[in-house]
Amino acid sequence: MALTFRLDTASTPGPPQTNHSIGGSRSIGSPRAGLLSTPHGDVPTPAFMPVATQGTVKTLSSHDVRDLGANILLSNTYHLYLRPGIDLIESLGGLHSFMGWDGPILTDSGGYQAFSLGALIKLTDEGVAFRSHIDGSRHLFTPEKTIEYQQRLGVDIMMCLDQLVPANSDESALRDAMDRTHRWAARCRQAWSSPNQALFGIVQGGVSPTLREASAQFITGLDFPGCAVGGLAVGENKAQMYETVALMDNLLPKDRPRYLMGVGSPEDLVECVARGMDLFDCALPTRVARNGALFIPTGRVDITSARFQSINNPLMEGCDCFACCNFPAAYLHHLFKAKEILGLRLATIHNLRFVLRLMAQMRSHILDGTFNAFARDFLARYKPTNEAVRMAQKVRWLSRRHED
Repeated sequence: MALTFRLDTASTPGPPQTNHSIGGSRSIGSPRAGLLSTPHGDVPTPAFMPVATQGTVKTLSSHDVRDLGANILLSNTYHLYLRPGIDLIESLGGLHSFMGWDGPILTDSGGYQAFSLGALIKLTDEGVAFRSHIDGSRHLFTPEKTIEYQQRLGVDIMMCLDQLVPANSDESALRDAMDRTHRWAARCRQAWSSPNQALFGIVQGGVSPTLREASAQFITGLDFPGCAVGGLAVGENKAQMYETVALMDNLLPKDRPRYLMGVGSPEDLVECVARGMDLFDCALPTRVARNGALFIPTGRVDITSARFQSINNPLMEGCDCFACCNFPAAYLHHLFKAKEILGLRLATIHNLRFVLRLMAQMRSHILDGTFNAFARDFLARYKPTNEAVRMAQKVRWLSRRHED
């Protein structure tokens, strides 16, 4: 069975913008509810894909993730290629069997690692030459090889190899990366030979409307079963990201799934569902959880803060996650202060449940025709992290990634 996608409701105008949006009170998009069907099951959209980079969502089992409400996971071809290896996973029945997950899996091709590894990689039209971050061994990912590896893993949705550069790079760098992404996409399309595995193309172009339009035209012309929007959440501010996503809503096919890569903060999920995106992934909910940052309706809180030391109530009243149903906030605070592994697990459970419940709520409100009111209320209450601090952290990371 090949991948299919249907819209369960006609698009409706998005919410009037709040002070967390670009500004003003105009309509900002077309939230969609759909159903993505794959050989390993259905995915109601909009949907968030927990990141199982190395075949696991950190601290959780596949059973845990399913209980939290996830229908689809994301794994990474680069990491699985290096360890334990494509040959081994294939010999053991494929990635689903290997990681004990019977639902759909999407794999990233390794393009993000080519961006994040900095000095460890060399990009040419042939592909991405890199040194393993594990043992320094040398490898080459070509578009054809990334498709071969993903097909052998047996995943449901594969991604083309693409070149990613910071979104605010100069026009020349953005155009060069976009053109290479297009050449690689055509080669990936040619190498794709498994009809039961879908291949998504990736639109690049930074925050340039002209380049995004050109990239969308090229990628959609290759007739992929779905399209991804790459190259965002890598240096641009939120207003630029939202404007670019809104542009994509007008340029991508209405009858095929749209995947916004690497976006997963709660406010961004609401804003970008409002702008017509269907699939999302990001390591942020689980990564910040392991550092004690937990999501509640008003924003992130630091569970290590002294104010939680003696609170004998759940971290979030009304939350149905295992952590909130069974332990007071004081216990979570204690676990982090004592550096107990259980703290990382409970925090991860809470943040993933928060995000997955948010996706289900948005779908329900889209179907009911009440998304506008829900989004306005959520964005009015949820306080994002300080953008100036976030941008400064991103700049430091971008500079460090080029160092050996």
